Amino acid sequence: MNSFKIREIEPRDNREIAAVIREVLVEMGVPKIGTAYEDKSLDDMHSTYQNKNERYFVVEEEGKLIGGCGIAPLLKADESICELQKMYFLPVARGRGIGAGMMKKCLDFARTAGYKQCYLETLPYMEHARKLYARTGFKSLDKPMGNTGHYNCTMWMLLDL
Repeated sequence: MNSFKIREIEPRDNREIAAVIREVLVEMGVPKIGTAYEDKSLDDMHSTYQNKNERYFVVEEEGKLIGGCGIAPLLKADESICELQKMYFLPVARGRGIGAGMMKKCLDFARTAGYKQCYLETLPYMEHARKLYARTGFKSLDKPMGNTGHYNCTMWMLLDL
C-alpha cells in the first residue's frame, strides 16, 4: 500500500512546495537564473495554477510535501500545446513510482483540458527524469518551443497526447 497521496495544490502548500523545488534545484546544481528557481510564481503556486486549463499537483506523505508537478499552457505557442512544469521530487520520493503516478495524473488532466501535445524542458544531467519522460513517450526536440524564459534548460521534449 502506498503511503503517499497526489492531490491538487492548496494555498497552505505554497511555502512548502517552493522550498521543496528550490531544495531539489540546489541539490541538482541547477543555475539559479534562467531556470524555475527564479520564477516569480514559485512563491504562490496555488494562485498561479487556478485557470481552468492549468493545475499543479503535490505529493504528500505523512503530512509533508515531497514533490510536485503542474500543467499549464505553453507561453507563446499554439493553444493546443501545454507544458509539464516544475516536476521535482525530494530524494525520499524517488525510485518509488511516484514520478510515474504524477506523470499520469498531469497528462490525464492535460487530455481532459483539451491539449493535443505536451512540451517540457530539462537539463542533460537530470538523467532519471529524462528516462521517465522517454518511458512516458516524450520525444527529444532539436530546439525549444514557446517562450518559458528558462534559457539555461538545454533539452526539450514533446509528447503527442
